[in-house]
Amino acid sequence: MPVAFVYHDDCLKHSNGPGHPERPERVAAIRDHLARRGLLDRLLVVRPEPCPIDLIARVHEPRYIEAIRRACERAPVQLDPDTAVSPGSWDAALLSAGGAVAACDAVVSGEPGAAFVCTRPPGHHAERDRAMGFCLFNNIAIAARRLQERHGLGRVLIVDWDVHHGNGTQHLFEDDPTVFYFSVHQYPFYPGTGSARETGRGRGAGFTLNCPMPAGAGDGEYARVFRQVLAPEIDRVQPEAILISAGFDAHRADPLAGMSLTEDGYAGMTSILRASADKHCGGRIISLLEGGYDLTALGASVEAHLRALGAFEE
Repeated sequence: MPVAFVYHDDCLKHSNGPGHPERPERVAAIRDHLARRGLLDRLLVVRPEPCPIDLIARVHEPRYIEAIRRACERAPVQLDPDTAVSPGSWDAALLSAGGAVAACDAVVSGEPGAAFVCTRPPGHHAERDRAMGFCLFNNIAIAARRLQERHGLGRVLIVDWDVHHGNGTQHLFEDDPTVFYFSVHQYPFYPGTGSARETGRGRGAGFTLNCPMPAGAGDGEYARVFRQVLAPEIDRVQPEAILISAGFDAHRADPLAGMSLTEDGYAGMTSILRASADKHCGGRIISLLEGGYDLTALGASVEAHLRALGAFEE
């Protein structure tokens, strides 16, 4: 089965301002790395359409969506200390969310076995009514609702291995037993959420699982968490699709954090998830780019991730 690579050049038009780590070169570095390695032509390249507003409104307040649109019209505008918009941010944000939708539609159709969404801005910090942590719209939450509402999937698993806890994603689903949210992240660290005590609430109690990790954790520690903690939970939940918030900022070369993962670590986590996906949901994995700010490490880590998804198997 081929793996889809969802990409659009207009995602480079979003800017957080000079010197900001979440910069257009991130997705360009991934694209160029794969092209130099002769791998881009071996992927099913998908060019997404802008996400319809009504789909974004499944997870965000309409007044918040409109506030982002107006801010982009007046850009540059600083939304919080870490997050800004430029004149091209509205188009980029719609395409980033649209990439999540396109990946879901493609994978459920059965043509690609899995998909990687190489778009920006990222999404997992975005709250229902608030931009945060470089994120405007919560792309992976939009993807989860697309799988459920358009394609009729009942149980969705979100695995978030970005070095930062995905506060926005957790809060959007913490009372929902149909979406299981798992996060492994450096802790204590930005944004300050993600303690092991946070396990969901109401009907969603027991459907949030946080694995906070100390600074310096590397491939072995992450592999143990995935094998000993996450894999049994996947067997319990029996998801019908697996979504990955694929941040690559826990890499040992990343300038914004203090973890010690390597490309092999990302490949190992991906392989464990692929085995679980094959067991429970027909191999359906949709992976969305979140963080990752060392461009060399980012390109190499995405390649390792794609290889473990089966992208370049003969």
